[in-house]
Amino acid sequence: MSYQPPPYEPPPADSNPYGAQPYGQPYGQQQQQYGQPQYGQPQHGQQQPYGQQQPQYGQPYGQQPYGTPPPGYPMQTPPPPVKKRRRWPWIVGGIVLVGILGCAGVFAFVLHGTGKALNELDDNSKGKNAAAGQMNQPAKDGKFEFTVSSMKCGVPSVGPAEYGQKAQGEFCLVSISVKNVGNTAEVFLDVTQKAYDAKGVEYSVDSGAGVYANEDSSTFLQQLNPGNTVKGKLVFDVPKGTKLASVVLHDSLFSAGVKVPLA
Repeated sequence: MSYQPPPYEPPPADSNPYGAQPYGQPYGQQQQQYGQPQYGQPQHGQQQPYGQQQPQYGQPYGQQPYGTPPPGYPMQTPPPPVKKRRRWPWIVGGIVLVGILGCAGVFAFVLHGTGKALNELDDNSKGKNAAAGQMNQPAKDGKFEFTVSSMKCGVPSVGPAEYGQKAQGEFCLVSISVKNVGNTAEVFLDVTQKAYDAKGVEYSVDSGAGVYANEDSSTFLQQLNPGNTVKGKLVFDVPKGTKLASVVLHDSLFSAGVKVPLA
């Protein structure tokens, strides 16, 4: 029977005066327990001194990555590059300004000529450029020949009593005849005709009252062929006691017209 040594039993930890580690661990190394900081790392709530940060892989201990400031050190950003002023916006702005001034000059020149024409048309509509005419004598303006035969003022209403029209003041009825002396058919419009009192106050035609006064709404609205004549009444609603001194008859709104005295 051969000799067999007894199995190895490690001595208890408290019997080791040097604090030996459990079997299998190198001498001088302690077992890392859960929750304990590793070597070189601060405990919870503590901050490592500058230069003792945990090194990264492949770097010497205590050195930071290139370009990375240490913790707590303010970041410094490089100053922005100085932008050069661009000259092309000023050049473009100058060209645009010159163009605007040029257009303004052209517009002023055109407006000066246009304003003269507009003033002339305005004078035509007010009868300032009208040719002189007489009662019961034909007078021509454009393609129409007018003849004024009579005038009656102080009329309170026109049309039937049941559905006629009452005057705000009183009606003045001017009886006229209109002949087309042109080569094409034309339409006579009563709204382009004006009347004036002795002070030069202008009065417009009441077209609605003219429908009742002429008993035919198409008297002054239908086409008038060359050589034909139509008769009717122009109705003016004027203040009571007003005396009309003249009437200005127009071929169109902007024609010079014919001024016929009503006295």
